[in-house]
Amino acid sequence: MDFLRPASWEEALAAKAEHPTAVPIAGGTDVMVEINFDHRRPEYLLDLNRVGELSDWEAGEVSVRLGASVPYTKIMEHLRGELPGLALASHTVASPQIRNRGGVGGNLGTASPAGDAHPALLAAGAEVEAESVRGTRLIPIDEFYTGVKRNALAPDELIRAVHIKKADGPQQYSKVGTRNAMVIAVCAFGLALHPSTRTVRTGIGSAAPTPVRAKAAEEFLNAALEEGGFWDNGRIITPSVAKQFADLCAAACNPIDDVRGTASYRRHAVGIMARRTLTWTWESYRGGAAHTEGVA
Repeated sequence: MDFLRPASWEEALAAKAEHPTAVPIAGGTDVMVEINFDHRRPEYLLDLNRVGELSDWEAGEVSVRLGASVPYTKIMEHLRGELPGLALASHTVASPQIRNRGGVGGNLGTASPAGDAHPALLAAGAEVEAESVRGTRLIPIDEFYTGVKRNALAPDELIRAVHIKKADGPQQYSKVGTRNAMVIAVCAFGLALHPSTRTVRTGIGSAAPTPVRAKAAEEFLNAALEEGGFWDNGRIITPSVAKQFADLCAAACNPIDDVRGTASYRRHAVGIMARRTLTWTWESYRGGAAHTEGVA
């Protein structure tokens, strides 16, 4: 196994173009596990730790450009207001040591359905900035996951950053694990309210071959909130609406039985998380918004 260590982003792109099978490594929290368990034995490792710009972020008026190697700890400390869903997800990642090393770029590159960042990125509507010597492109998060641990990157592309719209409403994240720390998700769920467009987005992790959105549930809830005037009057969402939303989220899953949980349990847990996160986010919206018709 050869070790490539570029000193700049341009050198990294050139190395990836010359060695398309090279596996990028930054935090190493995913890659080193696979190597240590002999699940992967790449010909080349492409060390990106000397590329400092990957650890930078920039908050614009509309969105945050998050470098691929920004560690989860920094997201928790500095971007809680702009990216609340991703900050909550970051809290659930492994241990403090791993949160200090791992970043969203590694989660995206590995593309495991159990990656903790994916539900929050789906709910927020992120875009992945991919680059090669041929140029740069933005990949919508909905198009990024192509299969089990597969993504839409070309062989010569590297993830440079993730573009995430700043939250315009409450966001939540929930995860079920077999213990409270250092755990791979049995299943996870992210929810984001977008009052500016009067829409809701979801993200489901570890309950299908890829991270997925519950699109039928979103469409149902968007229609129910609009028809009931909920965005304007701030009324409590009725139990029947919450239950139907939860059932549709559970139906969006396509899980497997494995050592962490059964398929039926994953569907059930996703439904519970969907109902709870909807309740939490809507209560936050009701508490923070001004309603002309009062609060029920």
